[in-house]
Amino acid sequence: MRMKMKALFAVAVLLSAPLAMAGVKIEQWTAASGARVFFVETRALPIVDVQVDFAAGAAQDPADKPGVAQLTRGLMDLGAGNMNETEVAMRLADLGARLGGGADTDRATVSLRTLADADKRTAAFEIMRQVIAEPRFPEPVFERERARSLAALRESLTRPDTIASRAFWAGLYGEHPYGRQPSVESLAAIKLDDLREFHAANYVARSAVVTIVGALNRAEAEALAQQLTEALPAGGEQAQLPAVALPPAAELRLPHHAAQAHIQIGMPALKRGDPDFYALMVGNYSLGGGGFVSRLMKEVRDKRGFAYSVYSYFAPMKEQGPFQIGLQTKREQAADALKVTREVLAKFLTEGPSESEMAAAKANIVGSFPLRLDSNRKILDNVAVIGFYGLPLDYLDTYATNIRKVTAADVRAAFARHVRPEHLVTVVVAGD
Repeated sequence: MRMKMKALFAVAVLLSAPLAMAGVKIEQWTAASGARVFFVETRALPIVDVQVDFAAGAAQDPADKPGVAQLTRGLMDLGAGNMNETEVAMRLADLGARLGGGADTDRATVSLRTLADADKRTAAFEIMRQVIAEPRFPEPVFERERARSLAALRESLTRPDTIASRAFWAGLYGEHPYGRQPSVESLAAIKLDDLREFHAANYVARSAVVTIVGALNRAEAEALAQQLTEALPAGGEQAQLPAVALPPAAELRLPHHAAQAHIQIGMPALKRGDPDFYALMVGNYSLGGGGFVSRLMKEVRDKRGFAYSVYSYFAPMKEQGPFQIGLQTKREQAADALKVTREVLAKFLTEGPSESEMAAAKANIVGSFPLRLDSNRKILDNVAVIGFYGLPLDYLDTYATNIRKVTAADVRAAFARHVRPEHLVTVVVAGD
C-alpha cells in the first residue's frame, strides 16, 4: 500500500511539474462585447475553468443600503433564464460541472469548472451565461435569502472577532466606500428592485473581465468570451473609487464578555500595482507573515506566551487596502501583549530586516511560488487578479526576479512610506 501511495505521489508531481516550472503564457484581447479577456491554454487536464469578474463588489453598494452587492451575487445562482434554483443545480450536476464565485469589496465573481468535451462544456457555458446575464431574482427566494443574511448578521454581531473586524474597517475607512458594512437595519431595508437595479448597472460588458484556463484553443476561447458577455448591457464609464483618506492614529476599546481579547492594528496601506509591493512582501514575511520564523511570533508567542498565533499582512486592493496585525490573548494580559506588539513593529520600522531574515524571506517566497501555479484553478485565480487589477501580463514570469532584487534598504523605505505610526488604528475587543 505504501509503495502504491508513493507511485501515485510521483505521478502527481510529474503532472504538476510542467505547470509549476514553465512560464504561464497569457493571451489578452477585447471581445466584441467590450469585455476584456485573458486566456491560458493548457492541455494538462481535460477541463476548462472560466471566471468572469465585475466591478460589482461591496464598494459599489448604495451608500444607504450596504449589502446589496452580496445579496445580488448570492441570488444570481438561484434561478436564471428558464431555470429555477433546483434546475440550475440539477443541470450542473448532470454535466459534472461546478459553479462558484461570490462578492468581496472590489469585485463580484462568477466561476465555472467543466469538462472540456464539446457537448458537456457547451451546455455548462450556457448555464453560466444565463446566471450572468439573465438572473430571475424570484421574490420568494429573495425573501428567504435576505432573512438568512439577517439571521447570520445578528449572530455574527455577538462574536468578538466580528466586532473587532467591523470596528477596524470602520476606523480605517470611515465614510469611504470601503468602510460600508451592512447593518440589520440596512439589510432589512433592501428591496428586490434594489438587486435588479444593481445588476443592471454593474453587471455590464464594459466592466467584465473574462479569464479562461484550460483545454481550449484561441478561437474557442474567443467564442466563449463573446457568448458569456454579448447579452450584457454595454455599460458606461464606471465612476472611479475615491482616494482613501488616511485616518489619524486612534485606539478603540470595546467591551465583551469573551475570555480572549481580540487585537487588531493597522492602516490603509497598499494599492494593487504599487511598485513597493515586492519590498513589502519580503519585509512582511520577516515581521509577521512567515509563521514561526517571524519576529512577532518569536516575541509575542515564543518568548512570552501571550498568544497562540500573531500575524501581519498586506491586502492590496483597487484603492489602498489594509496593512494589519492581529492576535488574540487572555484579556488580563491584553495590555502587555499590545505593548510588545507595538515595540516589535516600531523596531522593525526603524531597523528593517536583518540580512539573514532577508535571505530566509526571499528563499521561502521564491521557493513556494510554483505552488501558486500548480493547478488550473490556481492559474485561473492568479490570471483573474492580473486581468481585473490591470497588472502586467508578465507579472507571474517576473515575480521571482522582482522578489530577489529587493534589498533591506528597499524594505525600510517601503515600510516608511506605507506603515506610518501617525495613522495606525488599534482596536481591542474584550481587553481590560
